Amino acid sequence: MGTPYEVTLELHRDGTPYGSVGERCGWLLARLARGVDEARQGQGEARRWADPDDRFPGEEPDGELFTFRYRSRTCLVGGGELSCRLRTIPLWVPGRRGRRGEWRLTRRAYVEAWSTTGVGMRAVLTSAELSEFVRGLVEEAEGCLKGRDLVRNPVRGPGTAETR
Repeated sequence: MGTPYEVTLELHRDGTPYGSVGERCGWLLARLARGVDEARQGQGEARRWADPDDRFPGEEPDGELFTFRYRSRTCLVGGGELSCRLRTIPLWVPGRRGRRGEWRLTRRAYVEAWSTTGVGMRAVLTSAELSEFVRGLVEEAEGCLKGRDLVRNPVRGPGTAETR
C-alpha cells in the first residue's frame, strides 16, 4: 500500500498455534518480495545464475534472508522462530550419449520454523516458490489493513520521502 506497517506472524501447523514471530517485519517482507522478483529478472549479482529458480537477492551465494523470533517486552526469546537461509547445492548431472557428466550448482531457500516446544519444520524453495510465499504474507498483511482509517495515524519522518 506504500505505507510502512508493522505485523506479527502467527504461525500455525495443522490448525494448531505453532509460534508468534516477527514483530515489525512488514517492511522487511515487502522489501524481500521486491528483491526476489528483481533477482529472478536477472538484476544485480543474480544474473550470474542461468536458471531464474537459482536467483535470489544478495551478493553472497549462501546467507540469511531473514530470521524472525518472538521477543517479550523483557527481551526474552521464546514463542517460536521463522528463518530463511540460502544454500548452494551441487547436483551431479549424468552425461548422455557418450558425454561425461558434470556438476551443476543450484541455490535454494531453506525456510525453517521452530515452535515454542522446539519442534522444527523445513521447506526447500526455489526463488519462484519463495517469491510466492513472501508475496502471500505481504498480501495477507495488506489485506488486513484495508478498510482501516490510516489517516488517523499518518506516517512522518524516518522511512518516508519527507525531509525536514
